[in-house]
Amino acid sequence: MSEQVAPAAEPAAARHPLRAVVLAGGLNFEREVSLSSGTQVEEELTRAGVDAEVRDADAELLPGLAAAPADAVFIALHGATGEDGALRAVLDLAGVPYVGSPAAACRLAWDKPAAKSVVRSAGVTTPDWVALPHSTFRELGAGAVLDLIVARLGLPLMVKPASGGSALGAQKVTRVEDLPAAMVSCFAYGDTVLVERFVDGVELALSVVDLGEGPQALPAVEIAPESGVFDYTARYTPGLTEYHAPARVSDAVAERAAALAVQVHRVLGLADLSRTDAIVSPDGEVHFLEVNVSPGLTETSMFPMAVEAAGHSLGDVLARLLTAPPRGAAHPRNHGPEPGLRQ
Repeated sequence: MSEQVAPAAEPAAARHPLRAVVLAGGLNFEREVSLSSGTQVEEELTRAGVDAEVRDADAELLPGLAAAPADAVFIALHGATGEDGALRAVLDLAGVPYVGSPAAACRLAWDKPAAKSVVRSAGVTTPDWVALPHSTFRELGAGAVLDLIVARLGLPLMVKPASGGSALGAQKVTRVEDLPAAMVSCFAYGDTVLVERFVDGVELALSVVDLGEGPQALPAVEIAPESGVFDYTARYTPGLTEYHAPARVSDAVAERAAALAVQVHRVLGLADLSRTDAIVSPDGEVHFLEVNVSPGLTETSMFPMAVEAAGHSLGDVLARLLTAPPRGAAHPRNHGPEPGLRQ
């Protein structure tokens, strides 16, 4: 059984009053989910004794932070605005401390094919894939390229944008004749599509948090969509997906999944919090799918489920992240004990 990190005796905010700015919203497909996360974070931090306010990432943000500096910014932005590293790079330039991974690590994690390449090189199992830019799809001819993909990866396939979150554009393809339409649908969300061998099994959300003692895994959350595929509809339509926290897997599988999530967090240079999505195949192998540097924090999101399953208060965990050592470009806080925080 892995080591568990005990909650602080009292919320960190009670010992040192904090002012936090929660960034939420943004101008992308995931705006509404981000606003829900931001509202939840604000409420949880307020309950933990933090002076928190929600701000959008707009032209008023930097002047506002300069006029009224925050102890730290909590990034609850999803999609490119919060996860591709650009905003964090600007916060670094402005000297604004924030919770979360540094800009360079975010850029790597945001690019799903690049992240898969890095974690596979580190020995992590991940389904075979090909990344196909729209230009290649167009210039070489859709039919010839798709025939090669099916010959190499087989069927079924998982087709999804090479960057982005909330399962936007993600589709399972079981028939070769459905592949062109799935590709076209994905191109609506970006210039590159990731086509991945579909792995049937138990899907897990593996949250990692670093409360100052190194990254540690929270209990795995099992995702059981009614349709068998955790796409956008299954994710955000009430009643279409069941969640189990902790996941209904053996202790051995849970330990392997926790170790994988911590390894991904370390290898990609992430900090503070992350959520890795994985599939456990029937033989018990844990397969890495992707990682999120700004996981959802709504009432129905998987990171809060994992925190609760570990016996922690979400507000206290978020407050402890705010009081950790300074973060940003010079905050490589990704070394420490092996995975823990499991009941």
